[in-house]
Amino acid sequence: MSATLASARIGVLTFPGTLDDRDAARAVRLAGGEAVSLWHADGDLQGVDAVVLPGGFSYGDYLRAGAISRFAPAMDAVVDAANGGMPVLGICNGFQVLTEAHLLSGSMVKNDHLHFVCREQVLTVENAATAWTNLYAPGQQITIPLKNQDGQFVADERTLDELEGSGRVVFRYSGWNPNGSRRDIAGISNERGNVVGLMPHPEHAVEAGFGPADATGPRGGTDGLAFFTSVLASLVHA
Repeated sequence: MSATLASARIGVLTFPGTLDDRDAARAVRLAGGEAVSLWHADGDLQGVDAVVLPGGFSYGDYLRAGAISRFAPAMDAVVDAANGGMPVLGICNGFQVLTEAHLLSGSMVKNDHLHFVCREQVLTVENAATAWTNLYAPGQQITIPLKNQDGQFVADERTLDELEGSGRVVFRYSGWNPNGSRRDIAGISNERGNVVGLMPHPEHAVEAGFGPADATGPRGGTDGLAFFTSVLASLVHA
């Protein structure tokens, strides 16, 4: 693992239809890491220390959101790396891909109101012990942009109970559930805590004055930055 923040290399994986890869790369750089572009057809992760699967509409969401991307050569490498402990973050479409790849439990289906939703969304941090959330506090409320049409997290009751009981619910929607996700779940992790997926977009809330209002006021907008500084911290101290 990396010894310093500056030497931490975070891969940002692009599929056909990915929209937010540049935003994710910029968030990595603002946090102090080196962003490395990864291409879906390349099985080589280029020696990165962590991977971000950004949002968008990979392969046009044909068949099912994330269903085709799961079979990309790069995903074989991501699955192997994640199972070996590498931190992996899936944002929106990236979350969908991670469920399709069975790195995370459950599945994503169309919003219960069947409309695309775009809003500033308040989240409650339920688990601050993952590789991507260790600089948040349990119970902390953050405001992150949300934009999706297939954002409803679903799972059977047994799976939901397992997620709850093992502390793998990482974020919940607060104030309003924008897509009908079961138990207001906005993001989850694997058992090890190195793989996290969520529907809202932390990469759009990393720079003061350009994100949604947060605890610092209407010119705040940095509630998402701790995702990226958290993973850098976890790599430095690994």
